Amino acid sequence: MALRNYSALCAAGLVAALHFQTVAQPTLDAAAPVVVDVQGGQIRVVTIATGLVHPWSIALLPGDRSMLVAERSGAVRLIRDDQLEAEPVWTAAGTSADDELKWLALHPRFVANGLVYLSYPKSGELGTTLAVARGRFDGRKLAGVSEIFVADAWEMGGNMAGKILFGPDESLYVTVGDRDRLCCTGTEDNSLRLKAQSLANHVGKTLRLRDDGSVPPDNPFVGRAGARPEIFTYGHRNGYGLAFHPETGELWQAEIGPMGGDEVNILKPGHNYGWPLVSMGRNYTGTLASEQPFYRDGMDNARMFWVPSISPSSLMFYTGERFPQWQNNMFVGALNGLSLQRIAFGQPSQAERREPLLRLLNLRIRDVQQSRDGFIYVATERSFGGAEANGTVLRLEPVAAAATSAVR
Repeated sequence: MALRNYSALCAAGLVAALHFQTVAQPTLDAAAPVVVDVQGGQIRVVTIATGLVHPWSIALLPGDRSMLVAERSGAVRLIRDDQLEAEPVWTAAGTSADDELKWLALHPRFVANGLVYLSYPKSGELGTTLAVARGRFDGRKLAGVSEIFVADAWEMGGNMAGKILFGPDESLYVTVGDRDRLCCTGTEDNSLRLKAQSLANHVGKTLRLRDDGSVPPDNPFVGRAGARPEIFTYGHRNGYGLAFHPETGELWQAEIGPMGGDEVNILKPGHNYGWPLVSMGRNYTGTLASEQPFYRDGMDNARMFWVPSISPSSLMFYTGERFPQWQNNMFVGALNGLSLQRIAFGQPSQAERREPLLRLLNLRIRDVQQSRDGFIYVATERSFGGAEANGTVLRLEPVAAAATSAVR
């Protein structure tokens, strides 16, 4: 293959696709777990559920082996004791949600109050925006779902992100995308994405809310004239992953960049993360993001980045005992990277070591979560579009060193 053609494929994030064309894809079957090689050993991939329609996120319920799953098609499904129940526990049809779901989150006191939070697109006269609702789950049905927050991020198109996560202080963190519907049209017009640099709206921001959708009084821009008080950080493109570091307590965010430049940032209250003025990626026309794209005073650089893009979908720090060699490693789901990225920090002679897991499965990783008993769960889909029920939930388990029949 000519070098120029190979470079073009790298820029489009298609190198992994070339690899998959030459390797047989394992069959996912609940009755026959797949064993795969990883650095230092092997892991077993167990299929927990199939037949899901683009499972966007999972929320692990108290106890083991049960979870809620949000399908992009608008249904919340229940997996109980490793079995997917046939009927949804809730559907968005006929509610304020536009028959589509994004992320789920359980209230920190879920055992006592049963509250489940959902993010979704909301339509109105100005187009669409991101909204958050909550309802109460009684073990069988999710009921009383009502809207608690609507972002000031109205536009006729463009990514709206929508990751939601509760922090240790029981604040709800919400990511809002840059809503740039012009990004892929061959234009250099950045007027929409520049809203991420304005404090007068929620576009391109990470927000911090109380559990009822109201504003915490200690947010960084409370009381500032012209600033939306919900803003926690700004200058983001499309934040898809949030997790608190188990040792430092810092909030880390995974963010999808443009053509290259996917980022992981460490979020600090009131800080500006540069988009669209600072980015290691390029515009979809191939030009640099700005005339000074790599550093500007007053804007925080990313902790790490990917070029070409992997399209990070989720983020988790592992703290369990099942995989002791992965303690405090970061896991990032990759959509066009078709893998679960494992990042180990503080390695000898290098800042971090990156290992792409599950590549042989040829799946888009939508979400990654750790259960209380130390297993790792991932939600997957086979493609972005369509309504095929080919999504899965998988569980990663350790395998004894003597295990055989590894897929290579």
